[in-house]
Amino acid sequence: MSNIGPTDTSELPRFAGFATFARLPRIDQVSDVDIAVLGVPFDAGVSYRPGARFGPAAVREASRLLRPYHPALDASPFDGTQVVDAGDIAMNPYNIGAAIETLQHEAERFGARGTKLVSVGGDHTIALPLLRAAAAKHGPVALLHFDAHLDTWDTYFGEPYTHGTPFRRAVEEGVLDTEALCHVGTRGPLYGKADLDEDKRMGFGIVTSSDVLRRGVDEVADALRARIGDRPLYVSVDIDVLDPAHAPGTGTPEAGGMTSRELLEILRGLAGTTLVGADVVEVAPVYDHAEITSIAASHVAYDLVTLLAKERAGG
Repeated sequence: MSNIGPTDTSELPRFAGFATFARLPRIDQVSDVDIAVLGVPFDAGVSYRPGARFGPAAVREASRLLRPYHPALDASPFDGTQVVDAGDIAMNPYNIGAAIETLQHEAERFGARGTKLVSVGGDHTIALPLLRAAAAKHGPVALLHFDAHLDTWDTYFGEPYTHGTPFRRAVEEGVLDTEALCHVGTRGPLYGKADLDEDKRMGFGIVTSSDVLRRGVDEVADALRARIGDRPLYVSVDIDVLDPAHAPGTGTPEAGGMTSRELLEILRGLAGTTLVGADVVEVAPVYDHAEITSIAASHVAYDLVTLLAKERAGG
């Protein structure tokens, strides 16, 4: 079957029809898939405000206005690359362990078929099974983690699998390349200085939101590319990396964050890296207004899809 792109807007208005991501075909409409946008409506791992289970639907709705040519990256990600909306994965909302196993199995199934994923959450708990699946195919992966928070804490209320613990578990399990780990956009109060000390011992570097402001996006992107090198790279974006002015619809907002422009420019600066997968998480539309957060997240996902398409095309 030939490559199928987004719905033609001359035939069906953007506000009509199925709300697939960027009006892309559904996975059941094609025979082979290169890149899949996968919804993960799960938020049983949150520690404060719930609602990210409704994130995938909101991001899809906000993505209707996305267009097939990306001028900043000079790329048409849907030409010659079969990108689809893979729908939502059904995860147990009452059992975190079972939900993690389900997502890992499904992600590994996509990987075995050569399909790369941009997963839309859902809370940040989902990053762990996605990283496990990436490592099963590529070996330990480099990680760029865009977030207001470290997410390397040990437990919450004695529970080891939450949205604040995925990257500690990933380090302990050996699925991350500890020579190439970095948080970007972190800020705000912590429980104590030991949080930073433990994070550093795990191998993480930190680029705070203040560093982005002072150093600029080009310098930050250059430093991140140097840290990653040619390793297989996974990118995890918690939408709360953005300032609440740019992403109010999230569960754990922190003042002093990055702008959506800064985030997108840093992501675009990763062109040429060996990106193998990505996620965009923690969109909680109940706290949003005017679709501000969902629109930002849809553009982040679109840029990640474009980077994957360019990497596949050797560009």
